[in-house]
Amino acid sequence: MKLFDLAKSFAKDESGAVTVDWVVLTAGIVTLGLLVTVLIRPAIQGLSERIAGAVDAVEVTP
Repeated sequence: MKLFDLAKSFAKDESGAVTVDWVVLTAGIVTLGLLVTVLIRPAIQGLSERIAGAVDAVEVTP
């Protein structure tokens, strides 16, 4: 009988449920951040190359 009561109280215990929620939420945010980084990187690289070309083209007179 005690084993059944122990199993029943274990099934009702929700103390770890919040931790699982936070772990899943954090994993989703990290995945979203990596996805955005992968998608935006080529555009940023092209923009930085154009800026570097423009800066190189400027002549500085003393």
